[in-house]
Amino acid sequence: MKYIQNNPKHNVEAMLQGYFFERKQFINYDSKYRIIHRNNKSQVALISGGGSGHEPAHFGYVGDGMLTASVNGAVFVPPSAEAILEAIKKTDAGKGVLLIVKNFASDIAVFSQAKKEAEQIGHIVEMIIVTDDHSIENDISYKKRHRGVAGTILVHKIVGSYAKEGVALADLKIIGNNVIDNLYTLGVALTPARLPGNETPSYTLDDDEVYFGVGIHGEEGYRKEPYISSEQLAIELINKLRRLNNWVPYEKYALLVNGLGSTPLMEQYVFANDLRRLFNMEQLDISFVKVGTHLTSYNMQGISLTLLKIVDQQWIEALNQPTDASHW
Repeated sequence: MKYIQNNPKHNVEAMLQGYFFERKQFINYDSKYRIIHRNNKSQVALISGGGSGHEPAHFGYVGDGMLTASVNGAVFVPPSAEAILEAIKKTDAGKGVLLIVKNFASDIAVFSQAKKEAEQIGHIVEMIIVTDDHSIENDISYKKRHRGVAGTILVHKIVGSYAKEGVALADLKIIGNNVIDNLYTLGVALTPARLPGNETPSYTLDDDEVYFGVGIHGEEGYRKEPYISSEQLAIELINKLRRLNNWVPYEKYALLVNGLGSTPLMEQYVFANDLRRLFNMEQLDISFVKVGTHLTSYNMQGISLTLLKIVDQQWIEALNQPTDASHW
C-alpha cells in the first residue's frame, strides 16, 4: 500500500508542522511536546488528546468555543504525562483545567499522572472520561466495551461552549459527565486500518465481510457478517441502540455520523440518509445532525453512529454555537 510520506518515523511531527503552517494565525505549536494550543486568558482550559492516527481528532477541535489544547502522541500511543503537564502549564489562566480523556487504560494513566503532578505545583485540575462506545466483546458475554470514540467530539463541543460562557470548572465537570452518561456510539469496519511501517493488520476481513464493534486502535469487533448494503448496516446499529435506549416516540437526540478514515463523504451521506428514513419510522426527533470524518482509525474504511440523548435543550444550543476550530 502506498502512503504520502517521507519517513514513517517522522509522520507525526511532519503532520503537526503542516497543520501549524495552515493554521498559524489561530493556534500555537510546541514542537518539543507536540502540543497544539490557543491563547487562554479568561476561561477554564479544556485539554484533550491521545495517540495520533485519529485525525482530525483532536487538534482539529482546538479553537474558540472548543478545546484550548490538544496533546498528540505517536500513532495509536498516548502522549507522555510530561507533555500533558506542559499543556496544563501553557493554558491554565487561573480558572482551572478540565482534561477530557477517552476511556483507554494507557490514556487514563498518563492523564491521571499529569493531573497529579499539576496539582502538586498549584494547578486545579479535573478530569472526565468519555465512555461512549457501547459495542460488546462478543455475542456470548455481551460485556460492554465503553471505550471513548467519536462521541468525544460532541463532548468537546458542548463543554467548550459552556466554558466560553465562563462556566466554572466544577460545573463543567458535571455537565461533561451528564453528556457522557447520555452518549452512545456503535461502529462497523469494512477494512482494517493499516499503518505505515507495519502492514500487518490486527484482524482480517474478507472482501465481502464487515466487522461490527471494532475499536479505533485496531481492536477486534464482536461479529463478522457478509456485507449487504448501507441500509443493513444502519438497521443493525439502530436495532442495538434501540435496545440500549428504550426510546419512545418524539424523544430528542443529536446525531453524529463519523467516517473512520477512508470512507468517502458520498458514502457517509448515503448512510445518513438511511438513518434519516429509519429514525423517521422510529418517530424520533433528531434535533442536530453532523456528518463527516471526525475521529478516525488512520485509513480504516468504515463508519460509526453516535446518538446523544438530549436531556437539556441547552446542549442543542451549544452544538450550534460557532467556533473557529478547523474541523468542527
